[in-house]
Amino acid sequence: MVERDIIDNFVPMRIALLTVSDSRSLSEDKSGDILEARVKEAGHILAARQILQDDRFSIASILMKWADDKNVDVVISTGGTGLTGRDVTVEAHRDVYEKEIDAFGTIFTIISMKKIGTSAIQSRATGGVAKGTFMFALPGSPGACKDAWDEILVKQLDIRHKPCNFAEILPRLDEHLRRK
Repeated sequence: MVERDIIDNFVPMRIALLTVSDSRSLSEDKSGDILEARVKEAGHILAARQILQDDRFSIASILMKWADDKNVDVVISTGGTGLTGRDVTVEAHRDVYEKEIDAFGTIFTIISMKKIGTSAIQSRATGGVAKGTFMFALPGSPGACKDAWDEILVKQLDIRHKPCNFAEILPRLDEHLRRK
């Protein structure tokens, strides 16, 4: 293993936040507020924030819009990852993904198990990549958003996190789309 002596400078990521809910407004969006505060506290840039109802086409449309926006590096959605008939966020994400980050859901479930036991089985948190943009679908509860950010995303979106992180591979996510 190669030892890394170099401490990289922090690189802020441009993060868009999407809350998926049939019942909340932006003023009642505790999970979105938590994520926005954590994004800013970590030194990242809030690129956009929106709330949408549980509609697969609408969710996929905003995900594609943000994937096409060169001012967005990461999209984090909250809500709609459960098992009820209206929970379609995961399907919308997968409609957009070019590649899924399978271990994101696995690690999220492991973290959740420590806090809520086997109830963690009801979450379908997911992560993926589309058009050079990282995308993550988190459950709608404030606790789940805290867990995903504090235990996974704050580290993986920080270029200083070693041995590797999402931030350092961001420039190469869309290399297959560039002319050779």
